Amino acid sequence: MANAEWRASREDYEVCRRLHARHGSTYYLSSRLFPPRRRRQVDAVYGFVRVPDEIVDNAAGATKEECARKLDAYRRELLAGLEGQRPLHPVLRAFCETARQIAIPPEEPQIFLDAMERDLVQCTYATYDDLRGYMRGSAVAVALMMFPILGIPMREGFREGAASLAEAMQMTNFLRDVGEDLDRGRVYLPLEDLERFGLTLDDLRARRLDERFVGLMRFEIARTRELYAASDPHIARLPSFGRKPVRLARELYSRILNRIEDRGYDVFGGRARTGRLERAWTALRVAVAG
Repeated sequence: MANAEWRASREDYEVCRRLHARHGSTYYLSSRLFPPRRRRQVDAVYGFVRVPDEIVDNAAGATKEECARKLDAYRRELLAGLEGQRPLHPVLRAFCETARQIAIPPEEPQIFLDAMERDLVQCTYATYDDLRGYMRGSAVAVALMMFPILGIPMREGFREGAASLAEAMQMTNFLRDVGEDLDRGRVYLPLEDLERFGLTLDDLRARRLDERFVGLMRFEIARTRELYAASDPHIARLPSFGRKPVRLARELYSRILNRIEDRGYDVFGGRARTGRLERAWTALRVAVAG
């Protein structure tokens, strides 16, 4: 039976905050520029998306069928929580309370979970348009869940800006994590782009860092930078309390592309990262900017 009187505890939100701090260093640092109440809401959204992401990406020996059952149970508990039942999972308690308090569009969490389920059955994407369909769930849905926290309307102009930034950040992840994704049996580089540069899936699996692969990475990085640039006018329109956190996340994430270039496009031997000093200096500059 639904019980709309339950409340998430401080510890429930602390679980989300710890997940955020441990797994999302750039997002976490950026989110600390929000006012405290909105910071806690961001932690709840991050915690919600991190749990299923871990189910899919770090299965610890679980089969795809077992992962699918875990995702299904998580979805069912989410839906019950949004209807008023008290979730058993602390992250879902924090998220469902936040979602109901600030009216997060209820379809967006489900669209995100659809993408996580897709990761269990689809390993490649034929075209960039196909990949964008996946990113609608894996990235854009998360951006749209942030709209009530940012205090912006679900209007087309804002949606376009959010989609550009979300896709840019997701593409940055894909480019940074080519090697890790191969270890999981997945490729998020469109097959049509591989073909354009004379590459095959076997070339990727062999981790061949040759001129063809460098050409592909340059092409994808240029496309991703265009997405970041397309988002900039929309970031400038955000309310003042949200502009700096989003700007910081955008700047730090886009710099990962620079680090990939600095490594000679070698994304097979470890993650390209921004350094702590670079993150701290950028955060200070954005925080004091007018």
